[in-house]
Amino acid sequence: MAPTKQISVNRQALFNYEILERYEAGIELTGSEIKSVRAGRIDLRGSHARITGNELWLHGLHIALYDPASRQNHEPKRPRKLLLHRSEITEVAGKIAQKGLTLVPLRFYVKNHWAKVELGLARGKRKYDKRRAIIERDREREARRALRQVV
Repeated sequence: MAPTKQISVNRQALFNYEILERYEAGIELTGSEIKSVRAGRIDLRGSHARITGNELWLHGLHIALYDPASRQNHEPKRPRKLLLHRSEITEVAGKIAQKGLTLVPLRFYVKNHWAKVELGLARGKRKYDKRRAIIERDREREARRALRQVV
C-alpha cells in the first residue's frame, strides 16, 4: 500500500453530484504550487475538468500563493494539465458526451511524493435528491446518538 496524504476533499461535489465512476489522475504543477499544496492551501470548490484536444485540463482549482517564492510565484487559478493515459481520456470523453455528465475533482492527495487528483464522472442531483440525502444523514446521526445513549 502506497503512503498517501490527503490534502483536500470536495464535500460540496459529493453533495451536489451523483458520482458514477472515479478516476485517479496525476497533475502537472510548478515548484511553488506543490509547496503550497503540501501546506494544504488548496480549494477544490467550483472546479471541473474539461477535455481540450487530446488533453484533460482542470479549471477553477485555486492553489494559494506560496509566500517564500516571491517573484517566481504561480497564478492561483490557472488551468492545470491532468495526466491520464490516452485510452482513459478517450473513454472519459465518450462518457462526458452523454447528456448531463461532467468531470469534477473529488479529492486531492499526495501519493508516493506525487500529487494526485481523484476525479468523479458525475451527474447533477435534483433538489429532491439533495433533500433526501439530508434526511438520510439526519436519520443516521439520530441512530448513532441513540446507540451511544443505550451503551
